[in-house]
This record gives sequence, structure tokens and C-alpha cells, in this order.
Amino acid sequence: MSRALPPFEELVELDAEAVRSWCARALDALGREREEIDAINVYPVADGDTGTNLYLTAEAAHQAVEAVFAASAPDTAETVRAMAHGALLGARGNSGTILSQLLRGMAGVLAQGGDGDHLARALAEAASAARKAVAHPVEGTILTVASAAAGACGAGGGLVDVARKAHEGARSALSATPGQLDVLERAGVVDAGGRGLVTVLGALLETVTGQAPAPSATAPPALLPREDCPAEDGPAYEVIYLLEAEDAAVELLTSRLDALGGSLVVVGGDGLWNVHVHVDDAGAAVEAGVEAGRPHRIRITHFAADADSSARRAERAQRAVVAVVPGEGLAGLCAEAGATTVRTRPGEPPAGDELLDAIRRAHAREVVLLPNDTDLRQAAAAAAERARAEGIRVALIPTRAAVQGIAALAVHEPGRRFDEDVVAMTAAAGATRYAELAVAERQSFTSAGVCQAGDVLGLIEGDVAVIGKDLHQTARTVLDRMLSAGGELVTLVVADDAPPGLAPDLEAHVRRGYLAVDTTTYHAGTGAPPLLIGVE
Repeated sequence: MSRALPPFEELVELDAEAVRSWCARALDALGREREEIDAINVYPVADGDTGTNLYLTAEAAHQAVEAVFAASAPDTAETVRAMAHGALLGARGNSGTILSQLLRGMAGVLAQGGDGDHLARALAEAASAARKAVAHPVEGTILTVASAAAGACGAGGGLVDVARKAHEGARSALSATPGQLDVLERAGVVDAGGRGLVTVLGALLETVTGQAPAPSATAPPALLPREDCPAEDGPAYEVIYLLEAEDAAVELLTSRLDALGGSLVVVGGDGLWNVHVHVDDAGAAVEAGVEAGRPHRIRITHFAADADSSARRAERAQRAVVAVVPGEGLAGLCAEAGATTVRTRPGEPPAGDELLDAIRRAHAREVVLLPNDTDLRQAAAAAAERARAEGIRVALIPTRAAVQGIAALAVHEPGRRFDEDVVAMTAAAGATRYAELAVAERQSFTSAGVCQAGDVLGLIEGDVAVIGKDLHQTARTVLDRMLSAGGELVTLVVADDAPPGLAPDLEAHVRRGYLAVDTTTYHAGTGAPPLLIGVE
């Protein structure tokens, strides 16, 4: 004889376990609704990734909470702060960045108490903080839904009552968004970011009541955008990065980025910020961050310039390239060529989750992955395998250096059959020998002998082949050794901190000694080795 389970006892306070459960439920709910939310994404850019961005942001918050539980028995304050910090570090896209600020605003109040009155205050603080983080707030968006959720709670009350009122207020506001934003009305959809926030608040309500909220009878269904609805014109790139900077520097940065583009959201505080902006000049946006502080985890996404805007909005692209690159200059170069980029930082190679995130952001049925680093091969293979499990066809080309990735990207043709394109890109990468110049940090034994701190190392195909004192002379020696085996094209990738005149010196050296060899030079910006060389 089966025994009935005891009834769920409604919560009167959000404790650490309740916050943990809320994070897990929100992640599960966004996972179920991700594709539907992606399909109605038409504002601010119809790139069909709002659901995915919200999911990845919630995933980062969930992982941070699980990490503190694995290390100790956290109290509520530690848990909500971990949730907010994780979301800040992992925020993706416009709506994900705003969601991270909403969670940060809530965390400051919930750390003081988890009853209904504190939840009402937390929602009000969250809505206010999110509006302040957006340079130009627009009604009919996630901001409107957040304000409505807070407003519906009034002065507070019991926890269940406040959670229910917040969810109902958000859902009612969501149904009104098409009347507030013309692009939503033309597409016949509600705001995608607002829809995601309703999902998150629904998960909160389920956490405190034990029951999933009933489907709304008044809110419009998640409709696919109509095929005759044109997308809004806008900037070509989405730029996101974490920034370590002081408050005063961030104020100046915000003004500068506001002049460069739109959809500007800067969230965070206490020295760490998440910056999101849509611009035409991705390099200038990153440069502004460098001047303000230390940017890292830089992600640049190129909004496909597709004349069939309805395909951009409702369907995945057929094929995309994801490339790992050092230096913001190379990231901008690859983004201009249509690739989704992942920045690698000195001593901080991207993790498999970052690579998987980039594959998802590419939003394509077929993806060519260029790790451009021998040490990333395993992480890239794992990311590719996880993406394949999500139904994405991924081809991993084992490029070992950025110059091989550039060569592969140069012959990429999306109109070819996938297998043919992969073969052509693989052949181009394989035909490119590569070298790198670096400065030794300490005395070491190398394959070319003992080097001292400050020596210039010339690495060919990953092994130290030349040890010198002068970067110009060492570079010329490396070039001569590589060209002794033949070559038709030399590619030079020069970092901003390389000695002045390095590129012109090497170009002249090739012209003098190798008449049939062409030279192409690219600027890597900051964060890259002094010089990368490719010979095809």
C-alpha cells in the first residue's frame, strides 16, 4: 500500500536552501523555454538569442551558488551574494546583463532578511538598480516588467503573497508590452527579456508554494515573428566584457560608450563591472575599456548583415565560425569576417564552457570551431561534443596558432557544402607554418639552449628555435629559417607593445630577400604575444 507524501509547507522566509532551489528551478524553466524566448526576440536586435543569454546567465548564477554549498554551509547572505556575483561574471547579452543587475539589487536586501517585506523591498531595489544601469531605458522591455513586479507588491506582506503578486504583476505587464513598443506590435510578440523575467519569477513562486504557476489566460502566447515584419537597423557588433575599474573611470567609460553606440548596459560595482554595448566600431569599445581599467573575458559578436531579416529573427543561420584569438585587434578582424570570437588572455586560456557559450552565441546549425592553440584541443573537443548533443553540427579544425585560424577563415565559404568547406579550411590551416616571438620571464632550459630572463625567444611550430637579445634581429632569423623551406605568403600579427617599426622592418626584409613572397600585416592590439608569424 503506497503512502501519501506529506503536503508541501509554504515558505515564510527565503533561507539559503530556498535561494538555492530558486536558482535551480529558474535554470530548469529557462532551459525549457529557451527556444521559445529566442524565437520571439526582436528587440533591441533580432538575433534570436535572448532565451539562450538568459539561460547562460542563470546557469552562471546557479553554478556559483552550488560552489559555495560545496565548500561550506552558507547562510542566506552568502548564498544571495554568490547568486548575484555568479550572474555578474556570466551575464550574456542585453537581457542577461540586466537580469544580473536585478539579482544584484535583490541580493543587497535579501542578505538582510528573507521574509515577504524584504522580498518586496528587494524587488523594488532590483527594478531601480536595473533602470540606472541602462543608459536609455525603454518601456515595453524587461525593465517595464521588473517595475510592474515591484509595484504589484506594495508595502509587502507574507512571502507567498508577495511572490504571487510579483509574478502576476510581471505577467500582466508582459502582456501589455506589444502596445508599448512598435517593433513588438509589428511582430505580434511580447518582449523576450520580459518573458524571461516572468519565467524567473514563476520559478520563485514555485519555490515558495511548491506549485508551478498556472498558464496565464490573458498573456499572449509565444508567437513566432511574422515573416513580413522587418528588423530594426542597428550597429554591427555586440561587445561584452568584464571590467576591473574604479567608479569614476566607469562614469567616463559610460559616457564614451554611449556616444559610440546603443543598448548600453553597465552593471556591477565594488571594482568589478559587466559592460554590454552595441557598436559599429568594436575596437573602439574595447579600447575605451582599456583606458578605464582592465577588461577581460571580452566577447565580440557580429550581427549578421543578412538582407532577409526575418531569417535572422526566427531561424538559425546555416553556418558560422567560432575562433579563439589573442588580442582585441584580432578579435575585431575575425568578427568583421563574420566569426564569433573568444578572447584568450595571457595565462588565462578560455574554459570549455566559454567555448560552448560561443558556439551557442553563433546561433547556427553548423559551426566550424578554430581553437588556434594546441593546449585548447581537449577543451575544444569537449565543447564540440556538448554542442553536438544540443543538435548543432560542429567541426573542430585542430588549428594550433592564430595565424592558422586566419588562413582557415580566409577560405571559408558558407555557400559550400559543409564537408567541402571544412576540408578547404583544414587544408589552408595545415599549409600554414607558424611561429611566435616571446620574451623569457626567467632562466630556462630550452630546445635551443639555456635562455636568461629578458631574452627574446623565437618559437617555430611550438618549439624554441632561436634565442636572441633583440626582437627585430630574432624575428628576421626566425623568418629566414621558415622561408628556407619555401613559401608564398608571410602573415605578420604585431601586438601594440611590440617595438616601433617592427612590421615595416620585417616587410622590407622579406622584399629584399624573397622577391616572390607577399607579406600581409595585422595588428593584434593588446593582450597578444609581441609577434606571430605565418608562412603559407
